[in-house]
Amino acid sequence: MTADASGASDASEDWKRWHEHRTETVSAPYGPLALSGTHWVEDYPEGVLPEIPGRWSVDGSGAVLLTAEEADGLLVDGKPFAGEVRLDADRGPAAAARVGHGGRRLVVLVREGVWGVRDFDPASPARRVFRGIEATSYDPRWSVPGLFTPYGEDRTVRVANADGRERGLGLGGELAFTLDGQEFTLQVTVQGDGSLWAVFGDATSGNGSYRFRFLRPAAPDADGRTTVDFNRALLPPCAFADHFICPFPPPGNTLGAAIAAGERNLLR
Repeated sequence: MTADASGASDASEDWKRWHEHRTETVSAPYGPLALSGTHWVEDYPEGVLPEIPGRWSVDGSGAVLLTAEEADGLLVDGKPFAGEVRLDADRGPAAAARVGHGGRRLVVLVREGVWGVRDFDPASPARRVFRGIEATSYDPRWSVPGLFTPYGEDRTVRVANADGRERGLGLGGELAFTLDGQEFTLQVTVQGDGSLWAVFGDATSGNGSYRFRFLRPAAPDADGRTTVDFNRALLPPCAFADHFICPFPPPGNTLGAAIAAGERNLLR
């Protein structure tokens, strides 16, 4: 086996492990498939959220106030709860949310000053019927060098979200790369660890692939170099549950090429 063939084989095996891990992650008890509702507190002035016990409101200091009776059966920090508690946004995984109800986890979130509660239920119908993720096997042609150029200042663009609302999407620079002799750029967000995140569409979006996807290149080196690997294109969370609020691609992030790589759809 040549060195090139050995490298391709290793990359293919790495991709298989990545794909298996993704399948396990999304189908976990509190993974994306378990999300059965996202409720914005301001939409329920009486404080009663659909199928969620207790009363929920936003207090004057910018947090969620939960009031419950023992009969509501809520848990806070793993203990039966009755009374009143102030809740900040949950920062960790859904499984670690402060509030629970039986096997469910009630995750407090805030988006642009609007507070909500997400209901993660391991018994959700989507999790029960999940058959897997349709993904294209590894192909080295979809993994190419990329060059990141920061904007020098953070930019925010308003984009539509999957729930029909418009929200800001922070962008930190452009990622340039070449596929099959064609030059492309993506506007990307810089994550806290330095890695990049792109929301993109392509010629297969809605026609062989989900309507848009995510890409998460590794942190660029000191010269801005990283790898653009569409073999690891990701389905967004809203592909797994309708209650996520994924942003749509910003202007310029719908590529003219057909990216027939990575995660494409849920298996039906």
